[in-house]
Amino acid sequence: MSETSLTDAVADPDLPRARDGDDAAFGRLVAPLRRELHAHCYRMLGSAHDADDALQDTLVKAWRGLGRFEGRSSLRTWLYTVATRVCLDVVDARGRRALPMDLGPASDRVVTQDVPLTEVAWLGPYPDEPGARAEEREAVELAFVAALQHLPGNQRAALVLFEVLGFSAAEIATTMDTSTASVNSALQRARKLVAEKVPATDQQRTLREIDDARLRAIVTGYSTALERGDADALVALLTEDVTWSMPPLGRWYAGVEAVGRFLRAVPASGDCGSWRHLEVVANGQVALASYLRPPDAPAAAPHRPWSIDVLTLRGDRIAAVTSFIGAAHFASFGLPPELP
Repeated sequence: MSETSLTDAVADPDLPRARDGDDAAFGRLVAPLRRELHAHCYRMLGSAHDADDALQDTLVKAWRGLGRFEGRSSLRTWLYTVATRVCLDVVDARGRRALPMDLGPASDRVVTQDVPLTEVAWLGPYPDEPGARAEEREAVELAFVAALQHLPGNQRAALVLFEVLGFSAAEIATTMDTSTASVNSALQRARKLVAEKVPATDQQRTLREIDDARLRAIVTGYSTALERGDADALVALLTEDVTWSMPPLGRWYAGVEAVGRFLRAVPASGDCGSWRHLEVVANGQVALASYLRPPDAPAAAPHRPWSIDVLTLRGDRIAAVTSFIGAAHFASFGLPPELP
């Protein structure tokens, strides 16, 4: 992360205007950085909604504290410092977000009437930014963000700032008001845990290596199988060790046999109702927005938002389905409120 001189930092005429109270000038200053700051807050907090709040808090604090920005570093570096400290306060107050596999072992039987665990702070999906680079998508992949949630706040911040954003250990020490030695120690511990939880091959590499026709077959096969209630066709797309989880439901399933039993008993049984899907990108991964019409609804009734299904691929098979249940997720993806 390069530093700029005081002259360079104030070269933008909007900076002195913003310091003088021009909120439009401040808006122009921060506009190019909003998306990357939002992604940073998501990595730290594991929730797009929490990231919204953290970004808003960051910009309010930055606006109020702009007079203290002395230009010894770039405005971007300073804003990341503000955002990181905001996120660390949230982490200290709320703790980490979880996926069902963090709470206990896979279910050994199918549960058809599972109850949401509302007392758990759940990890949430993250919408794609059109035109995002592969490395930006890699940095919000589900396995990576889920692994970050297992780290204490200081380790989480150090790893993200160093590995994702390219800050030096000295810059991170300034951001976190600690020593360089403490940062290096935090990085060492964080890298070890993340290496244990994140697959060696990221989803961006996997997607590059899959033939376009095969990728289309996976996406179409997934949606078509559910819409037709064809559990066997869906099972044929899965790896032997596939996992299927559905936050905020606590139970999850592991292995193609257990997942197959679940599919035949619940989503592909017809008892859930009628499915429709739209393809999206979530966490830099292949995903589908699932819409459901209950079985007792009239045939002309619309399909309503049900879940964002994030697919984790290994080779040309689906190794994990994380189905984030809840209509609240759909707004951040810009999805329609219903389908025919």
